[in-house]
Amino acid sequence: MARRRKGLSVDGVLLLDKPFGLSSNRALQQIRRLYQAQKAGHTGTLDPMATGLLPICFGEATKFSSYLLEADKTYRAQLKLGETTTTGDAEGELIERRAVPVLSDAVIEEALAGFRGEITQLPPMYSALKHQGRPLYELARQGKTVERAPRRVSVYDMRLLERQAEEFTLEVNCSKGTYIRTLAEDIGRALGCGAHLTALRRIKTGPFTAKGMQSVEALEALADQQAREARLLPVDVLVANLPALDADAENTAGLLQGRPARIDTVGCSAGSLARIYYDGAFLGLVIVKAPGEVLPKRLINTAAADRDSSGGGV
Repeated sequence: MARRRKGLSVDGVLLLDKPFGLSSNRALQQIRRLYQAQKAGHTGTLDPMATGLLPICFGEATKFSSYLLEADKTYRAQLKLGETTTTGDAEGELIERRAVPVLSDAVIEEALAGFRGEITQLPPMYSALKHQGRPLYELARQGKTVERAPRRVSVYDMRLLERQAEEFTLEVNCSKGTYIRTLAEDIGRALGCGAHLTALRRIKTGPFTAKGMQSVEALEALADQQAREARLLPVDVLVANLPALDADAENTAGLLQGRPARIDTVGCSAGSLARIYYDGAFLGLVIVKAPGEVLPKRLINTAAADRDSSGGGV
C-alpha cells in the first residue's frame, strides 16, 4: 500500500518573486512549507544571486511543469566592466582588473549586435550541468576544469536600458539554456575590457510576467491558507498555448481510464497536443491521433477532475 503524502492537497501555479541569496530549491522548500503542500516543484533554476520570476507548481500542476522548461526567458542584467571573476558574476573571486575605455554608443551597439540572434556559448564551469554524474560547480570548487561542449542558443533581443562609466543594465530576451553570466563575459571581451554580472532579475518566462509575482513576505502576511491559495493560478495556465477541446461525460470517463475518445478536433492536426476539458474543468492533455480521435497523453487524477480545477486567480 502506497504511503500517504503528508500535507495538504494543493493544486495550482504560484509566480514567486525569488529573493536574493536563496537557491531555487531552498525557495521552493520554503514556499512548500508555507502552503503545507503535499507536492511542489519549480520550473527552471535561478542562481542564488538572481532574483525574480520563479514559477512554483503545486500538486497536479507538477505534471505539466516540463512544458514551461522549454519556454523563452527575459532578464534584466547588470554588468560591471573592467573586472573578470572566477564565476563570471559577483560571487566569484577577482581574476583581472583592466581599464575601461571611453565607449561611444556606436561601439556599445556594435558589441551588443554581435550577440543577437543564434550564438554559440561555452557553458561555464560554475553551472549545474553534470559531468560523469557530478555538477560542474562541484568540480570547479575543487579547482578542476573539464571539457564542455559548446551549445547553440538564441538571443532574440538585447537592449541597453541604462549605462554609466563602468556599468551597463541590459534587458535580454533569450531561449532556454542561455547563460547570462557567459553573455556578460563575452560582451566585456568584445569591448576589450572584460566584464562580469553583478545583478540578474528574471522578469518573464513563457507566458508569465513579473506583473503577477508574489513575494515571500507578502505570502507570509496573508491571513490563512485560503488567502494563500487564492494567489495561485489554475493548472492549465502552463499549457495555455495549446488548443482546447471539449469532451462529454462518456468520453471523459474513457479518457481517464486510458482509452481513446471520439471528439471534435477541428483545427488540430494529427500528432499535435491539445488541452481537454469536461464541463469547464481541465482534464489534462491529449494527442490528436486522427481527425475526430484523441488519445490520453497526460491527465490529472480522477479526484482532481471531479473538483473545480480553477485554482483561484491573481
